Amino acid sequence: MLDHLSAPRIDWRKPRKEGITYIVDKFQGFDSGNFKIISPLIDMVKIYGALPLLISDDQLANRIRFYHDHDILVSVGSTLTEYALLEKSFDTYIEDAHRLGFDIIEIGENNIELPTEKKKQITDKLRSKNLVPLWKIGKKDPRRQLSFDQTIRKIHEALNVGAEKILLEGNLGYAVSIYDEKGNIKWNVVGAVTSKISPNKIIFEAPLEIQQSALIAEFGQRVNLGEINIENVVSIESQRKGFLSRSSYGISSMKKIAKGSPATKFIYYVIKNRNSMEQSEIIHITNLPRRTVQTGLEELKEQGLIVEKTNLDDIRKKIYHIVNDEWI
Repeated sequence: MLDHLSAPRIDWRKPRKEGITYIVDKFQGFDSGNFKIISPLIDMVKIYGALPLLISDDQLANRIRFYHDHDILVSVGSTLTEYALLEKSFDTYIEDAHRLGFDIIEIGENNIELPTEKKKQITDKLRSKNLVPLWKIGKKDPRRQLSFDQTIRKIHEALNVGAEKILLEGNLGYAVSIYDEKGNIKWNVVGAVTSKISPNKIIFEAPLEIQQSALIAEFGQRVNLGEINIENVVSIESQRKGFLSRSSYGISSMKKIAKGSPATKFIYYVIKNRNSMEQSEIIHITNLPRRTVQTGLEELKEQGLIVEKTNLDDIRKKIYHIVNDEWI
């Protein structure tokens, strides 16, 4: 219906490489008839937390088969994987996961630290059982968050041991990873991370509707979203195809925002926080190459978001000022 009014999906057929929707199953009830309708919009499902331990193997296998019948990959969460590693039962754990029909195993370092060699061993063991490792980056405790450098290092470690994508921790959507204590996205962090790591390598956990809408608005339909409740699947797909949802109206569209690469947006954010900066300061703070900064500054000038002025203390240098919203 009205197909000409909606944007075509880039990856419209599963298995998708981009635009992944990764839901969470907390054993909530759902209508099987309705689920069949929306199942083409779901790529992966995580059986939440310790729930796989709370039902019989037969019940768990039946649930996994149900998802497989709808062409959906099934994952076990990082909490259970960490528990198995801490209890030195990892080999038994992956044998059981393989026998029951799981496809994906999340591995995190919320309560443990794994050296690169150990990560390589874990990856090899999982792949020997045809299980896909999905490395989760970040801490659930707001008091123990990773620094930017630690985050990038752990992402690179995961990619270096063969991960196709990594999962960025979102927990409940507050005060962790890319979210502040109110659930707002910290765009400076997003910009910093995606200037180093291609967004298509990341699955962003986005538990809140406003976060889902904002990430789709920023990255488009190809953004990969995780920790999604089943009732949000239709809304997410609608936004991927260009339609507004209720949560979309929570995103401010009145202020002019930077367009371009994540690096350009990051540079804009940094200047905006300082109001005015020299190029050398921008390079030092962002840790971006000089050429990338110069390109980003030119793009921002063309968009009318910054102005370039001569430094009166040293006429060889330029200062970049933010253009205030009321000027636009």
